Amino acid sequence: MRAHLNVHETLDSAVQRLFIATEPPTYMRPHRHPESHKWELFIVLEGQIDLLIFNDAGHVIQRPPMSRTATRAVEIPPNTWHACVCMQSGTVALEVKEGAYIPTTERDFAPWSPPENTTEVAAYLSWMRQAQPA
Repeated sequence: MRAHLNVHETLDSAVQRLFIATEPPTYMRPHRHPESHKWELFIVLEGQIDLLIFNDAGHVIQRPPMSRTATRAVEIPPNTWHACVCMQSGTVALEVKEGAYIPTTERDFAPWSPPENTTEVAAYLSWMRQAQPA
């Protein structure tokens, strides 16, 4: 369960700004943005999200808990495998990134993660909720 509210005017806007509201059962598939200008600034406004940063083999290498009282903002560099796990009901975040919007292609979803809406998602999301950096 996730909803986006874009506050940029168009998908071609030079700066993309969107609010993301999410709930704990939401699966956000690990992905990357390979374009050299596609950094993301992720700011948690309410609730808690754990940001998972992965290496190329799918091992968690960083897991900052993000909330109003923990890490509040993280800039994710381009070409970094990442995903978020919603840890608290009522979570709202703000994402800012350079535009224009480019949809994530299949090659930029982590090959070691299941596609959304497949039977493997429940087990993988359960693993994501517990996974710790090696």
